[in-house]
Amino acid sequence: MVKTLRPQNYNEVLYVAHYFRKGVTVLMDLSDLSHDEAKQLVDFAAGLVFARRGALGRVDRRLFLLQP
Repeated sequence: MVKTLRPQNYNEVLYVAHYFRKGVTVLMDLSDLSHDEAKQLVDFAAGLVFARRGALGRVDRRLFLLQP
């Protein structure tokens, strides 16, 4: 199962973390965010993936796949 999320602001990073920690692959679409907010979410996702020993891949310019 892959959960697709399109955060509208940085506060919605909690949803990304929630699904990822439950072992669900997350497709994170950052196309609705400003450059600075998107960068913050990618930084958070990179830390989350590193801490949980998962994988982070870039699918497109603002589309990222987090795999547990």
